[in-house]
Amino acid sequence: VQLQASGGGLVQAGDSLRLSCAASGRTFSGYIMAWFRQAPGKEREFVAASWSGTTRYADSVKGRFTISRDNAKNTVYLQMSSLKPDDTAVYYCAANGWASSDYMRDMKYFYWGQGTLVTVSS
Repeated sequence: VQLQASGGGLVQAGDSLRLSCAASGRTFSGYIMAWFRQAPGKEREFVAASWSGTTRYADSVKGRFTISRDNAKNTVYLQMSSLKPDDTAVYYCAANGWASSDYMRDMKYFYWGQGTLVTVSS
């Protein structure tokens, strides 16, 4: 089972970017899929999650980021808009077989992608 994240890059503040995470090895349609990020010198933090028609966001990205998924393609997306320098981080996609009330905790996810770097310049 593999998760492959892509779409990162260098953008300017206010720009938009879409990350993709392609899953292979099994069907993830019934899984919780999430995005986390880790900025330099900081701990990894929750960004967004999607499961069973439900989506959740960190307060810091609410209204700017949108998580979506195409189950036919086994792919989850993170559309990021109005990017800020504080959004600079390595973004990771993650998956788990079931959702729980602890969906914001990275330890609740079994599968992880390799990360894609997003750099937002001011």
